[in-house]
Amino acid sequence: MLDGIAERLEAVTRSFADILDLGCFDAAFPAPIGARIARCDPGYAFAANANGVQADEDRLPFADASFDLVVSAGVLDQVDDLPGALSLIRRVLRPDGLFLGAFVGAGSLPALRAALRVAEADRPAARLHPQIDVRSAGDLLMRAGFALPVADVETLDVGYRDLGRLLGDLRGMAASNMLKQRQPMSREIFGRTLAAFGDAADDRGRTHETFQIVFLTGWSPDPSQPKPARRGSATTSMTDALKPRG
Repeated sequence: MLDGIAERLEAVTRSFADILDLGCFDAAFPAPIGARIARCDPGYAFAANANGVQADEDRLPFADASFDLVVSAGVLDQVDDLPGALSLIRRVLRPDGLFLGAFVGAGSLPALRAALRVAEADRPAARLHPQIDVRSAGDLLMRAGFALPVADVETLDVGYRDLGRLLGDLRGMAASNMLKQRQPMSREIFGRTLAAFGDAADDRGRTHETFQIVFLTGWSPDPSQPKPARRGSATTSMTDALKPRG
């Protein structure tokens, strides 16, 4: 996710002086030379290790127009109030400030979901928190008031030798069951899930899991930004434009 954010940032020609790393984890996002960077994470230990501030993404403690760049990797899909979090991110940005975010989106973990359906065919239970698809993510950017919003998705394929390695990765990225109402998994159900996941392995003994990484790009509104043409201002009809040229 940080690599994807860095690639999108490289395409921007302007410089940034004050940056907020939202969901800083291990402070792996590097501050550009000469820029000031504030770190913020909902986890106390992560915030402390990064010399940052502990705060939820939908309850930011920063003043309006404090930053000209906000980056967020891997946390916004776990927020109770994502529309509120995006609105706060826009508010802490200065006019013409940039937001770049990334998180695991809808369509991820199909192999795990399939194994759970096999294991719990009679009484399926919710084991994963809801995920956001790329279209909804773009709509949320617009709803939060961002200008020039863009939402795109990149697919990451990972091969696992066993279910335990996948579950370890999910725990490490805080993507395991975060629902308030959770049903415990019995050893019998876990055993069936383990077997079903293994049955999906390829000839190399690896079960392939898919992660859909949703990337968000949005700008804080500013009069200097390009505007869409006024409706009805076109001087050429679509019919004429599509006519074959002789």
